[in-house]
Amino acid sequence: MEIIDRKENPLLNRVEIEFRWNHEGAATPSRAEMLNGIASIEPGSNREFIVIKNVKTRFGMGSTTGLGLVYSDKESMKVEPTYMHERYADLRSASAEPEEAPAESEDVSGGEE
Repeated sequence: MEIIDRKENPLLNRVEIEFRWNHEGAATPSRAEMLNGIASIEPGSNREFIVIKNVKTRFGMGSTTGLGLVYSDKESMKVEPTYMHERYADLRSASAEPEEAPAESEDVSGGEE
């Protein structure tokens, strides 16, 4: 992930990061991967206060651009529409839960046929 532009927006209490993600020969990065990328680039950021917008993948180029909004607190995030809060609540709850390995099924031979 490379930063194209970084702007401080004191009025909305956020940092706006325009980024480009080169993924030649790989799938388009997921929102969770982009969220982690922005969190690692911006020092002191909290994953709970990051929103990814305007994600565009160029056909045949293996390059994705987008905008990461890093808010400083939950109160500042109220400027985002309700559907964005719901989208990221689902994303954060899914990434917060540890992935469970599938339970091994016992092979019972000699059952009914």
